[in-house]
Amino acid sequence: MQWKIFTNNPWQENTVVLHDKTKEAAIIDCGCFTAAERERLADFLQTNQLKPVALLDTHLHIDHIFGNAFMRDKYGLSARAHEGDAFWLADFDRYAGMFGVRGMTPPPALGAYLQEGEIIRFGHSELKVIHVPGHSPGGVCFYSREAKLLVSGDVLFQGSIGRTDLPGGNLKELTEGIREKLFTLPDDVTVIPGHGPCTTIGEEKRTNPFF
Repeated sequence: MQWKIFTNNPWQENTVVLHDKTKEAAIIDCGCFTAAERERLADFLQTNQLKPVALLDTHLHIDHIFGNAFMRDKYGLSARAHEGDAFWLADFDRYAGMFGVRGMTPPPALGAYLQEGEIIRFGHSELKVIHVPGHSPGGVCFYSREAKLLVSGDVLFQGSIGRTDLPGGNLKELTEGIREKLFTLPDDVTVIPGHGPCTTIGEEKRTNPFF
């Protein structure tokens, strides 16, 4: 499996493209906000002859879903996320205002809900859904055992963890979930967070000040 990270929107969110030799691709947290960001992603997919077949959200905070309508309109993909985050879409205008965003067309409805332990398949690749609430009730991570890769969204960062002061946040749930579900993964697993640089499970176990 190969991956490409695009840093998008004013929150510097990491949009992740995963793909393998079959040319099928999964897009995780499409945060494209501007036309230039959307074009950059589309150009990468076209240049590399990639076919997006899955659109996945680690959670539904607005900075991670700006590009969901674009993915639906251009590639016919409906996003999938955990049901615990559905409330973010149900009251989109109010929650968007919390992030200082107003007058934006609400993102499209989800195609389906993700479940703990579910396996997402594209090409010859598999991603396991790991539910880790605390930053947001429906927060999930996507783990590829074969590629030794974890896309952690805003659960785990290099040297930090997700904020827990937004609706549905819970520090105890978040730290316990990281310890019990993420820190049990191999130390050499690369972590792509929702913002900032990549890290590894081992590095965070050794040095993350929250643990």
